[in-house]
Amino acid sequence: MALELKQQMKLSQQLIITPQLQQAIKLLQLSRLELVETIREELETNPVLEDGQEETAEREEGEIEAEPAQETYAEVEITEKVREDFDWEAYLEEYNTSTPVLVERDPGQDYPSYEQRLTHKPSLEDHLIWQLRLSGLDDDEKEIGAAVIGNLNRDGYLVATIEEIAEMTAVTPEQVEKVLRKVQTFDPPGVAARDLRECLLIQAHNLPLPNGLVIDIIENHLHFLENRNYQGLVRALKKSQEEVKEAVDIILGMDPRPGSAYTEDDVQYISPDVFVIRVDDEFVVLLNEDGMPKLKVNPYYKEALGRNSDVSGDTKEYIQSKLRSAAWLIKSIHQRQRTLYKVAQSIVNFQRDFLERGVSHLKPMVLRDVAEDVGMHESTISRVTTNKYMHTPQGIFELKYFFNSSINSVVGDAVASESVKEQIRRIVREEDPGKPYSDQEIVDLLKRDNIRIARRTVAKYREMLGILPSHKRKQLLWGENGG
Repeated sequence: MALELKQQMKLSQQLIITPQLQQAIKLLQLSRLELVETIREELETNPVLEDGQEETAEREEGEIEAEPAQETYAEVEITEKVREDFDWEAYLEEYNTSTPVLVERDPGQDYPSYEQRLTHKPSLEDHLIWQLRLSGLDDDEKEIGAAVIGNLNRDGYLVATIEEIAEMTAVTPEQVEKVLRKVQTFDPPGVAARDLRECLLIQAHNLPLPNGLVIDIIENHLHFLENRNYQGLVRALKKSQEEVKEAVDIILGMDPRPGSAYTEDDVQYISPDVFVIRVDDEFVVLLNEDGMPKLKVNPYYKEALGRNSDVSGDTKEYIQSKLRSAAWLIKSIHQRQRTLYKVAQSIVNFQRDFLERGVSHLKPMVLRDVAEDVGMHESTISRVTTNKYMHTPQGIFELKYFFNSSINSVVGDAVASESVKEQIRRIVREEDPGKPYSDQEIVDLLKRDNIRIARRTVAKYREMLGILPSHKRKQLLWGENGG
């Protein structure tokens, strides 16, 4: 059978996401700071766009400068007479010293921010290298010491073995061990240790007064402290409770992560996208538009496309494309702000009890609840609540925080999972340190508060909150008999 080519018409429908729609979706999930940065980039690349806010500020400044002076003052002439017997030598001797020059700051000039003018905090590696240079070691030993310092993690622990460092620096393990002991004498105490026991031992040997009991506990009985089994520690050491308590207090005062003080974690500042302010008995939603440019189309380019314009074809087509792009961007930003306002207002309506009384009154809510309330799709609600923060009378929260699963209550409505976590945190905070609640006892206490929850769920929430099990939360009551 011979093959042949044929042309055939077929009618079909396809869903295509246009570039304009892609841009609108992208703007919808940007945070406020990211949106401001995107608008700034568009202002630089699109000549048709301009910032109406800056134009308003310049016009107001010009009006202030153009105001005529209301009053005129006569020139004042100051004359000064010097006595004939004035002691010029004493005057010059007293005032001939240099004085600090006061420079008036120009308000229109950009200066570095306060954070940029702060002293730079040295890193752990910088701090140790500085001590290494002053240690009196020879050049070969300093090279080994630099390799040791370079293999410390952010907590100050050595993550490489002696053999690996010896191979790295082409020396014997004995030489590395010798230099390592020298580095372990540097500040902060406990640095360059290979495990927790060695870290605590280094700090114990650096105590102002040697304490053999502290060293004995670290070397042989550290597992009692890990399990908070203080009574077992008293029996194993065969010492009085007062002696053991004093030694344990010294160990608990040591730093298990000596390098953490030199970590350079940048502070993350949160700029809320939405403010919720209480006015009388109502909560008012305000969008944070501080610093956000007010986009408008430059009228010059509109006039350039007029009927009597002599603009060439290519230039006209370029201006038209930029005008369409600018108009769509402005429309997308307005749509984003309206959608964000509607979603924030819906969250406020659902979570009024939370805004008035705190986290323990947070209601369970899912994306579908808000989507049905504002008449939008769940995917739109998900995008508009991504990387957005709300400033409320209870603090600053991510919009995603308000969407959480529900926990069945014994009687009445369901309870939000975040509210249950807050209840668990409160129970642990108010418990007796000597007799902490077990997970089952927390279940029983929650049931009294009309919350039905399984023991394994309590354990899961407790781990999410970073709360230890009951046997590790128990503190020793030193007044009890340790025998």
